[in-house]
Amino acid sequence: MNVALILSGGTGTRLGSNVPKQYIEVGGSPIICYSVRCLSKHSGIDAIQIVADPTWYEQIEKWLQVSETNYKLKGFAMPGANRQLSIYNGLEAISSYVDNDDYVLIHDAARPLLSPTQISDCLEAIHGHDGVLPVLPMKDTVYSSTDGKTINSLLNRKEIYAGQAPELFRFGKYYEANRRLLPDQILQINGSTEPAILAGMDIAMISGDENNFKITTGADLERFRRIVGENEMFVPPWV
Repeated sequence: MNVALILSGGTGTRLGSNVPKQYIEVGGSPIICYSVRCLSKHSGIDAIQIVADPTWYEQIEKWLQVSETNYKLKGFAMPGANRQLSIYNGLEAISSYVDNDDYVLIHDAARPLLSPTQISDCLEAIHGHDGVLPVLPMKDTVYSSTDGKTINSLLNRKEIYAGQAPELFRFGKYYEANRRLLPDQILQINGSTEPAILAGMDIAMISGDENNFKITTGADLERFRRIVGENEMFVPPWV
């Protein structure tokens, strides 16, 4: 069984909006619906669990019921104190209906341009591994600075990659990797794959998708609006 865990608990404060960024409407649909519909349409995804504030549960269901007749929403989970605790809460929720050898695919609601190809690539690459991480190579020269003011060293950009979502993991091992970090260490985790690496899980890298950017700032939101609004040939990923 392959379950998609959608993280939608953020407040989007950097955008200066009273509506969390993932619920802002673009092109006639809330941003969260783009990735949820894409996952619902993919034959390799069996169920979807969304981590969100309870005040949005009813509205999310309405959006999906109106716009997607075959959506695979299984249920919701409460957000945590940070992103990784939100993931853990989602893992706890899906543990009632998945087995240890099933897979969980973690994606951000604020990454609306998820493609069916990226989902398929993750599902194909997982064989023989504990997890899959899409990555992008570094294009710029990368430096290290311990104080944020002066350069300490030059890093080899050929050996450095930027991680993306979605990330795919074997459920049992990943769930245990996160559980071991409770209660305090998990609060220091910034990336979904970090617990897997700390636990010694075997994580394969695949090519990421530069178009699958995360909407974090106002500039990101405007970029997405331009993609949807200015491109007459734009086709949503779920079509």
